[in-house]
Amino acid sequence: MLAPHERASSAPASDGDYVVTEKSVATLEADLATGRVTSEALVRAYLARIAAIDANGPALHSVIARNPHALDDARASDAARRDGKARGPLAGIPVLVKDNIETNDGTATTAGSLALADNVTRRDAPLVTRLRAAGAIVLGKTNLSEWANIRSSHSISGWSAVGGLVKNPYSLDRNACGSSSGTGSAIAASLAAVGVGTETDGSVTCPSSMNGLVGLKPTVGLVSRTHVVPISHTQDTAGPMGRSVADIAALLTGIAGSDPADIATLHADAHLHDYVAAARDGSLAGKRLGVLRYATGGSPDVDALFARAIAALKARGATIVEIATFKPDRRLGDAEGTVLFTELKADLNAYLATTPKTVTTRTLAALIAFDRSHPRELSLFGQDEFEKSSLLKGLTNPAYLEARALAHRLAGPRGIDALVKSKKLDALIAPTSGPAWRTDVVDGDNASGGAGELPAVAGYPHLTVPMGYVRSMPVGLSFIGPAWSEATLIGIGAAYERATNLRHAPTYAESVEATPSIAPLLAPLHPASDPTPAS
Repeated sequence: MLAPHERASSAPASDGDYVVTEKSVATLEADLATGRVTSEALVRAYLARIAAIDANGPALHSVIARNPHALDDARASDAARRDGKARGPLAGIPVLVKDNIETNDGTATTAGSLALADNVTRRDAPLVTRLRAAGAIVLGKTNLSEWANIRSSHSISGWSAVGGLVKNPYSLDRNACGSSSGTGSAIAASLAAVGVGTETDGSVTCPSSMNGLVGLKPTVGLVSRTHVVPISHTQDTAGPMGRSVADIAALLTGIAGSDPADIATLHADAHLHDYVAAARDGSLAGKRLGVLRYATGGSPDVDALFARAIAALKARGATIVEIATFKPDRRLGDAEGTVLFTELKADLNAYLATTPKTVTTRTLAALIAFDRSHPRELSLFGQDEFEKSSLLKGLTNPAYLEARALAHRLAGPRGIDALVKSKKLDALIAPTSGPAWRTDVVDGDNASGGAGELPAVAGYPHLTVPMGYVRSMPVGLSFIGPAWSEATLIGIGAAYERATNLRHAPTYAESVEATPSIAPLLAPLHPASDPTPAS
């Protein structure tokens, strides 16, 4: 039985008669085109949901800032449409972006840290410039694991000093994963049509999996990283998150492409595809999919969902190839760590040097000192990873160069590439992660399982699509491929999605234990009666 605020908050908020809950990008585009709704009405409806569900009611805390110009931008989009000048594949569509991505709308880009509370750069990241050129309305910024979860090895995913803790809309006491926790929670709750997250290792795919979304970590270099608060130029990328494969395909179309300021994107334009068509036309017939068995065995319930997913893939014509003996090289984790912590210091210092003079913490060392002097920053966990990074040598250090070469070789040429080539595969598959854990302010995160490290370290694409539920908590299915194989993965993922259609909207339950299917099982079958008083 839902509590009163849950009944209220799970009812769709609307503007007039138009309900935005669970609406796809294609439906919104069609309704805008026919005049059934305006972009201004969409923005108002999503803002109403943010007020009802994010700031109040379940209080998801997934939106950290709202664009004060969003309604004006929507009105301008509507005027252009009336004049026959509607532009772009996302014309009039409201989008949320993670708050480590700069937007020129007067809001600060904080990465969740009080140290960047005044980081109003008045510049759009190139990926945001592309979004606007595609016609999208930037509705606001989403909360995140502070500094994209690189500050502490004992962090609480989804918490930032600026935004507080993001809640999972499927069970409010459980974690939304990170670091793109706010994007995951917000899009699951229909607080915008689609959202942009960022990933270094798991930060798009994990929150997508645990919030019942489709998420894509693209090939590093398909989407610009300029004016995005960095961790690692080797592994960082932005990626689309949405409620369907078609939705993330539309968003990827809007943000992908070369950027002269980001050398990694030099060849992006040459690798662009019609991702919307790939989703529409995708098929499983004749596809060869390799099962990464090393990524299973962590949970019987997840393994059972994975077995059903494999059966569904087979039923639609895919050939399943078991990969029973492969495991990532044990050296991979340490090599990745050396790369990330070395690049964090260099890349973050370079970014901070470009921030406005109002930002006084302009180096990693200054950030460490800032946190020590601001109790809220270190109130729940420390900054051991910042401190580790501060002690490492620079990008010319032989130990770093060796680790970077080794990590890429183990994950890419000797990992994903070797498996795909030797088994003649179209993609690799595995469970994305386990279900969301209870948020724990005592012991921190309790993540387990998944195959995200290989594509993250290699810089290769990784798509997750809803695979089912464990006790009402979502779990995703991963599709992983070699560099620039986004269109292939999107086609396969869309075909699987059509075959299974497993996603459902969140219920904002207080806990899994309080849901109607579980609560009766936790009570005794025959409650003991009160003892008869002695006479």
